Amino acid sequence: MFLILQHPTLRRTPLAAIAALIASTGAIAQTAAEPAPAATPAATTLKEVVVTANPLGSELNDMVAPVSSLGGDALSLRQNSTLGETLDKLPGVSSSYFGPNASRPVIRGLDGDRIKILQNGGSTVDASSLSYDHAVPVDPLVAERIEVVRGPAALMYGGSAIGGVVNVIDNRIPKEPIEGIGGAVDASATAGGDEARGTSGLIEAGNGQFAIHADAFARKSSDLHIPGFARSDRLRASQPLPEGVTEANGRLPNTSAQQDGGSLGGSYTWADGFVGANYSAYRNEYGTPAEDNVRLKMRQDRFALEGEARDLNGNTAGWIESVKGKFSYTDYEHKEIDSGQTGTIFKNEGWDARFEARHAKIGNMSGVIGTQFGHTAFSALGEEAFVPSTDTDNAALFVFEELPLVSSGDLKLNLGGRLDHSSIKASANGNDRFSDASRSFNATSASAGLLYKLNPLWSLTSNLSYTERAPTFYELYANGPHVATGAWELGDPNANKERATSLDLGARYKYGPHSASLSGYYSRFANYLALMATGRARDDAGDVVAPGSVGSLPEFQYLGVPATLWGFEAEGKTRLFQKMLTTSDTLDFEARADYVRGENRNTGEPLPRLSPLRLGGALVYGAGPWGARVDVTYAAKQTRVPANDTPTDAYTLLSLALTYKFKVSGTQTLVYLRGDNLTNQDARNSASILRDIAPLPGRSVKVGIRTTF
Repeated sequence: MFLILQHPTLRRTPLAAIAALIASTGAIAQTAAEPAPAATPAATTLKEVVVTANPLGSELNDMVAPVSSLGGDALSLRQNSTLGETLDKLPGVSSSYFGPNASRPVIRGLDGDRIKILQNGGSTVDASSLSYDHAVPVDPLVAERIEVVRGPAALMYGGSAIGGVVNVIDNRIPKEPIEGIGGAVDASATAGGDEARGTSGLIEAGNGQFAIHADAFARKSSDLHIPGFARSDRLRASQPLPEGVTEANGRLPNTSAQQDGGSLGGSYTWADGFVGANYSAYRNEYGTPAEDNVRLKMRQDRFALEGEARDLNGNTAGWIESVKGKFSYTDYEHKEIDSGQTGTIFKNEGWDARFEARHAKIGNMSGVIGTQFGHTAFSALGEEAFVPSTDTDNAALFVFEELPLVSSGDLKLNLGGRLDHSSIKASANGNDRFSDASRSFNATSASAGLLYKLNPLWSLTSNLSYTERAPTFYELYANGPHVATGAWELGDPNANKERATSLDLGARYKYGPHSASLSGYYSRFANYLALMATGRARDDAGDVVAPGSVGSLPEFQYLGVPATLWGFEAEGKTRLFQKMLTTSDTLDFEARADYVRGENRNTGEPLPRLSPLRLGGALVYGAGPWGARVDVTYAAKQTRVPANDTPTDAYTLLSLALTYKFKVSGTQTLVYLRGDNLTNQDARNSASILRDIAPLPGRSVKVGIRTTF
């Protein structure tokens, strides 16, 4: 499924769907038979090039893979404290929501190590996929654009992208010449919700050859305001608190946070390339609702190198058109501090290198060959260390080819493959729960995709892929109490690769201000590595005890099962009226819908933490510098849950945004007012493991200003 976006000056708003497909039927039927108006927005829309799913670079509407892109004013209006919540309303994308401070994107029902999070196309090194309470050390405040690939992208980024990719793009290493000085300043404050106060700024300067970039950000938030009780009605009825203990109400305890960071980078640019470096720092101190007295103190320091050289035909005997490379080194650490005492320290130190070369055309075929290498050294020390120290090495070789099948380019084929080798070595380091062990894996991925433009208005897409994912160190060697999941987790040291065959079919329509897209997908997994209840329980020492014993934890183990995931995503936009009150005002209707269904084929039991059917609609008004948006999101109840999970009720959220843009002396300023959950609904995210103790935020109003110069 594709997200149709307009240039920032035309309000790029990433919403839409099934209701729009219905609402726009009349408009489509009419406009298909008559010429476009002379002043249609399509005439002034700048096409957006995306890079995450196609290394050749492709316009958004010409992508074969299902991609969304979020940037400009739309990103400013949607920014939240976490990456997961910022992207949550994109079709097919939900959030793992471990309270307001830790959430990863969930794409088509897949999360954790099946979703690859990138910074400028390079791997990040952290511990966010290990546990839901570990935040992603990427702040949306400094992002210029976020690209989301829905569905398998393992071809380009390895097995950890078997479910999709989120690429956070900034300009910390300038890639194009900069002349003079420019920058941006952003500030916002929220009443209600998390009562956040945030600010960020960046400055760039250059003389046409040398360019520098510096940015900084800071955010502080309070305990989250919630509509009612923290614990759900079901949990309060089934597990009442002891007499004298008060239920949390109105506020979600231990959810305040303070984040800050920044970067300094520079590059040397020329007409056909650039080379540059950057250092960035991220700090985050926050709590989670799972443990009232535990705070997490996170630190990440990252150093990156990147370069590209184009127009190399003359220097390579016509074999290579361009080359690009990137390298990053990351030092990550976070401490879990219980009542002021450090309990567990997680460390992850590693590097990642990626090189790509675009070869000269072979007939009409263009393509890229590349290689990627990486190493990480992970350790967990302390009483809650449920995984051993591990060293992981990766090496990969990949190829991507694009072939127009007709001279007009209206029918084109994408082909590619990737071979990954990984080795994982675990060290017990004197801990009786672990043992020294090692495994190595070879994983292959291949895909084929077609884009067929039926006419200037309609296009069809299809993707068929086979992907393999090697087990992670925690899926292999976990053995200990994991407080975030409330379970004793066991890995399977003999686990095999996870394998999936996926099919994605899509249709898109674009005519002036009208657009629509629909995508359906089916993924069949062999050896889907799921955390399954064994029926046993363990005490603090790890001994097997009777289930339900005081202080015991239920035992869960990673096991390979056959699984199926299928669903759809849709979005659409139609122009309802224009020139109503002024000579240039417009009123658009946008809508979106998505649904995912997954099950264990052995037992027929649903897969855990899947979003229900979600529908959304918005009215968007624009008049010169003014803009307004009213948005309604409906999530159906989720009753298809595994035996050990709990269902969630349906909910409807109402939001409103008002914007005003103006220019003064070479600056452009956006002022916005955003209200979320205006009816103060008690809403619980079925994709969250904390759904019964951490509702979504209550009513909030955010005011912000962003000035660029």
